[in-house]
Amino acid sequence: MKFTSTEQYIATDELSMAVNAAITLQRPLLIKGEPGTGKTLLAEQVANSLGKRLIQWNIKSTTKAQQGLYEYDAVSRLRDSQLGDDKVHDISNYIVKGKLWEAFESDEQVVLLIDEIDKADIEFPNDLLQELDKMEFYVYETQKLVKAKQRPIVIITSNNEKELPDAFLRRCFFHYISFPDHDTLKQIVDVHYPEISKELVQDALELFFDVRKVPGLKKKPSTSELIDWLKLLLADEIPDDILRTHDTRKAIPPLHGALVKNEQDVELLERLAFMNRRQQR
Repeated sequence: MKFTSTEQYIATDELSMAVNAAITLQRPLLIKGEPGTGKTLLAEQVANSLGKRLIQWNIKSTTKAQQGLYEYDAVSRLRDSQLGDDKVHDISNYIVKGKLWEAFESDEQVVLLIDEIDKADIEFPNDLLQELDKMEFYVYETQKLVKAKQRPIVIITSNNEKELPDAFLRRCFFHYISFPDHDTLKQIVDVHYPEISKELVQDALELFFDVRKVPGLKKKPSTSELIDWLKLLLADEIPDDILRTHDTRKAIPPLHGALVKNEQDVELLERLAFMNRRQQR
């Protein structure tokens, strides 16, 4: 079974080819792109469309690679020994399995999502090289080798906050999700709001792309923010003609808080609008 667009997710031909190529090569798929372009959602839709369980490992700045394999809970063992609990004699009672172990021991092939790998320490990717390559790791406390029963489909996302090591990149199939063009965004909107007015979508998209083109924006609005903005426009019943006659040179967009997410960008849009109003007097 090949991955293609689903009822909930519009995938370009290039993205579908990248997913299927990574599955064929049995290599992790490294997905980069602007925040809000659907990288995490991609893993969910791959799992759903292929009928596989999704195991999600959300990476934070404090996450260590070892946590994905297992952790030894020495504190609990010490406490139980003080209480005279018999289970202290079996160290395996204090081994906490991580997401990779969970994926490796599954009888059925799963989709393993390692989400936002670039948030972690720079050594994090290197610490997983062998585990993701050979699909096995050793538990020193129990002297046990854990080997994948079924090689999982591994999808790794990155927002490009840090450069990833070359040795790690060499083991991955890479795809960058480019920001969708006008027609692709229309398809994405149709998936979320199939009954929405075509005129509203057309006018909203033109205004949305105008905002993205403003030079000097610290954070350009993303696909997910467009979806939120349209939801607000529908909820507040904003008339189509307000968007159609709106001039970004004179004022910032209605309900702009869904699109612009920091005060510097709001001030930039307000300053540009003020300057344009003065020039037109």
